[in-house]
Amino acid sequence: MPLADAPRPILRLAFAAPLSTAAGLLLVAAFPAPALWPVAFPAVAMAVVALAGRRVWSAVLVGFLFGAAFFSVNLLFTARYLGPIPWIALSVLEALLTAVFAVPIALAYRWMPRIAPGSWGRLVLLPTLVAALWTLREQIVGSWPYGGFPWGRIGVSQVNGPFAEVASWVGMSGLSFLVVLFCAMAIEYVRRARFRRPLAALPAALVLVVLVALPQFPTAEAGSMRVGAVQGNGPAGYFDQRERNAVLNAQLSASAPLFGQDMDVLLWPEGGVDSDPTRNAATAAVLEELSRRVDAPLLVSAVTERGPNLYNSALLWTADGGPQQTYDKRNPVPFGEYVPDRAFWEPFAPDLIGLIGREYTPGTASPVFDVNGVGVGLAICFDVIYDDVVWDGADQGAQVFMFQTNNADFRGTDENLQQLAFARMRAIETGRSVVNLSTVGTSQVIAPDGATLDQLPVDVAGHMLTDVPLRTGLTPAVVIGPAVKIVLGWGSLLALAALGVGVLVRGRTNKTPAPEGTGA
Repeated sequence: MPLADAPRPILRLAFAAPLSTAAGLLLVAAFPAPALWPVAFPAVAMAVVALAGRRVWSAVLVGFLFGAAFFSVNLLFTARYLGPIPWIALSVLEALLTAVFAVPIALAYRWMPRIAPGSWGRLVLLPTLVAALWTLREQIVGSWPYGGFPWGRIGVSQVNGPFAEVASWVGMSGLSFLVVLFCAMAIEYVRRARFRRPLAALPAALVLVVLVALPQFPTAEAGSMRVGAVQGNGPAGYFDQRERNAVLNAQLSASAPLFGQDMDVLLWPEGGVDSDPTRNAATAAVLEELSRRVDAPLLVSAVTERGPNLYNSALLWTADGGPQQTYDKRNPVPFGEYVPDRAFWEPFAPDLIGLIGREYTPGTASPVFDVNGVGVGLAICFDVIYDDVVWDGADQGAQVFMFQTNNADFRGTDENLQQLAFARMRAIETGRSVVNLSTVGTSQVIAPDGATLDQLPVDVAGHMLTDVPLRTGLTPAVVIGPAVKIVLGWGSLLALAALGVGVLVRGRTNKTPAPEGTGA
């Protein structure tokens, strides 16, 4: 096939551009608060149709419009306190990355039909490569720059739907891949078979069967743990006006109804202690007395100082003092909890950068505490959106997860519900119960199958006392999750590179003159 015969785009740019924008806006509705999981499918299909067969620069434009429409609305909560600059900067960065990785998808549509023009290539190989490249884009956005921001993954949008259980087998990246794969296969079936060849629908039908029929991978029951969890609803936001120890006192007040109750551990949220108990003797004494009153160890959180470094820490505290064990947040939020390359960025927004006075250091400790023989997996706030923290916890013996977070800076937005969706997906993915506790809500106890066992609404002070199921055994998602990400990521790049080489070689072969006298 000559080079000029590369497949043309499905749509003209004048139609593809608005369609891609509409796809990004529609995809927002798949995430909380609307949480309409089915709309992820038409949104992905619209985005893929808009990209199919485009040349490089029109693919960049179409991809940017999709990313800008989706992220500008999905990340609107980032403007809640700091104004439009961080929101615009983050949305534009995510849109630019989406635009860059729209190009490989468009090239796949141009190159694959030239190398594998038959039904197998068009109905199976092409959609598989497209889905892998989409998933690769999610991985890159979730890891770069400065650790990335893995928000808005297609897999998370399915947490309320019937396909969420598949994540226990292949993880969230694998679920994203399967959703996009189904959409891409359905598109090719419509394009090639036009509903006249029922057998051509078989690949898409098989993927749908996997999504519908695959049950959650079972983990083994291991008893239960009685967990007290307290949402103090104190003034825990970065800009909240408060007196000294106001958050600590709010947590103590909301904990009082638990005095005399039987429990195995008392959990407080991120930032529930607003002074460093490892350096403040008065605060340490308060925690020791609280542990005596509830006759259980405390799992609390505070900013701790060790040498020149500050950490966002989870601390296990007992009546004998503490901390008995410490976990430091692995993924401090860039431009929130620290400023990377401060000297470079400060001239662009000196007033905003100047507000971030603390520089948290990433932790390196194991994300698991031993609480009287029970392995408790940990993640602090945005740690929960990073696969490695949760997978490491399960692999290192967590029988239950306790996620501490502080959503006070995002009151009045959907951020807490979007983060809660990650927590629910982590429960399904690992086959573990999750206690997701916020300073201000929404807080929930989540069963291993993602069901809600107990909850506290947003913006109220309260407590939960729940018998939380324990589980042992690793799901395939935990065991093979890293390999799945590598295969989908590097595998898609290698496949695309091989296609490019194949197209180049074929183009040169077609241009080579036939030897004289052959009659060609």
